[in-house]
Amino acid sequence: MELFVNTDAAAMSPLGLFLQADWVVKAVMIGLLLASIWTWGIIFSLRGRIAKARKSTDAFERDYRKSDDIDVFYRMHGDSDHPVARVFAAGVTEWRRSTGGRALDKEGTRERLATTMGAAVAHEIDKLSDRLNILATIGAVAPFVGLFGTVWGIMRSFTAIASEQNTSLAVVAPGIAEALFATAIGLFAAIPAVIAYNRFSHGINKVEAHLGRFADGFHTTLSRQLDSGPVPGKPGL
Repeated sequence: MELFVNTDAAAMSPLGLFLQADWVVKAVMIGLLLASIWTWGIIFSLRGRIAKARKSTDAFERDYRKSDDIDVFYRMHGDSDHPVARVFAAGVTEWRRSTGGRALDKEGTRERLATTMGAAVAHEIDKLSDRLNILATIGAVAPFVGLFGTVWGIMRSFTAIASEQNTSLAVVAPGIAEALFATAIGLFAAIPAVIAYNRFSHGINKVEAHLGRFADGFHTTLSRQLDSGPVPGKPGL
């Protein structure tokens, strides 16, 4: 039995498959392509933000360890626009508020310092991980959207077989090719999203651990200074 197969390269190209697809499959393809573009935009944005946060944290800690006067260091670096500096500034601000009065509650001051800097760390991590959930959503949903396009294209192929009563590849191939192309676009969107999500989650966790260690160390320094007895109304920072 002779099989009539459409071998037109233009018709079987990605653009050709898109143009000959019906409106449902076209909508699926367009949506997945937009999701892929969105994914790569988020990837480049998060990559730069995480790298900047890690470098700035390392540099800030190096300068902090070299400083002998926290008050002077705060005047020089307290207004810096990066996560660890804002955690540091939150600790200094709370210290001044807690030790600025006449009555000094040491345990209360320690608790407020820990709570304030912990909240500052959490806030910075929330800002840093913004849109990370979008990568997770695209990575989880895109393959199923592509699968929907695949199922729809295969259904269209069987409809063509039934209407034309012809089982040749010339009738079946276009619909199946469109269906597989939708699946490929779904994977093209999902795979980078999943890889980036896992990679960035690891990077953000490292930044969070780094900020947490800095906050703990700074809390220890302030607690030690608290034990040394700051003069009420004249805080040590």
